[in-house]
Amino acid sequence: MTRARMHPVLVTGATGRVGRIVVAQLLGAGVPVRALTRRPAAAELPAAVEVVSGDLTVPESLDAGLQGVSAVFLVWSAPPTTAPAVVERLATHVRRVVFLSSPHRTPHPFFQQPNPLAVLHADIERLIAAAGLASTIIRPGMFASNALLWWAAPIRDGDVVRWPYGAAETAPIDERDIASVAARALYEDGHAGGDYVLTGPESLSQAEQVSIIGAAIGRRIQFEELSPGDFRREMAGRWPGPVVDMLLAAWGATIGRPAFVTSTVFDVVGSPPRTFRQWVADHAAAFLKRPASDEV
Repeated sequence: MTRARMHPVLVTGATGRVGRIVVAQLLGAGVPVRALTRRPAAAELPAAVEVVSGDLTVPESLDAGLQGVSAVFLVWSAPPTTAPAVVERLATHVRRVVFLSSPHRTPHPFFQQPNPLAVLHADIERLIAAAGLASTIIRPGMFASNALLWWAAPIRDGDVVRWPYGAAETAPIDERDIASVAARALYEDGHAGGDYVLTGPESLSQAEQVSIIGAAIGRRIQFEELSPGDFRREMAGRWPGPVVDMLLAAWGATIGRPAFVTSTVFDVVGSPPRTFRQWVADHAAAFLKRPASDEV
C-alpha cells in the first residue's frame, strides 16, 4: 500500500511542543494526518491536516476522530480520571499506539525522584498493556526548549541567570528529534514493543547550558547560584510548589554524576540527535534583547 492510500494517523496534543512537529514529520513522510484538538479553529495547522474536535476529559468525544485511523500518537494532557476510558476507546478502534511518556524506569537518580507525572505515565502504560494494544513508548529526558521557559526572559532583560544547582548535568534533547522517533514509530513497521529512552548527545551542566546560550547571542551571561530555599521563594506564585520540589530533587540528586545519555535517536532514525548548541543556534532570536520601542 502506498502512503497516499494509507489510513490517517491520529495525533493528540497536535498543537503542543512535540505534537506539532510530529504532524510536520508525518506530512513530510507522505503520511495522512488527523489532528485532535479541543479548539480546531485555533489549531493553525497545515491545510493538509484533517483537524477534528476532541477532548481527553470527554472520552466519547474521541470516537469520531478515531474512525478509520491506523495509529494514534498519544500525549496525555489531562487529569488522570478519564485515562481508563480513553485507552478503552483506543483499543476499540486501533491496534497501534505511540505514547509520549517519561524515563521513569531509567536507573539514574535524575529520573528516580518523586514525580507525579511519572506516576501518571506509568499508570497509562499499564492501561495500554492491559488493553492489548501494540505500543511504542517514547521516553524523552530533559527538553532543550525548557531553556526558553526558564532562562529566555532573564537573558533578554539582563546578563544574569539566577538558578539553583548550576553543576547539575542533563542531556537536553531537541523536540525535533523526539518527533522524528515518534513519527517513525507511527508509520514504520518494527517498532511495536519499543521502549525508547531519548536524550541529547552530551551531558552538560546547567551553568554550561547558560554559557552556550550566551556564546550564541554574543554576550557573557553570568550564572548566579541560588540555594534551593531562595529558588522556592522566587518561584512562589509563579510555579506550582510540587513542580519546584520535583525539579530541585532531580537536580540535587544528579550532582556529581554525568547525565544519562542514549544512542536511541541514531538507532531509530539513522542520524545523531542535535546538540544543545545546534538547538540554541536555531532559537537564538528568542534570547535576544527586545528592540527599543520606536514610539514617542
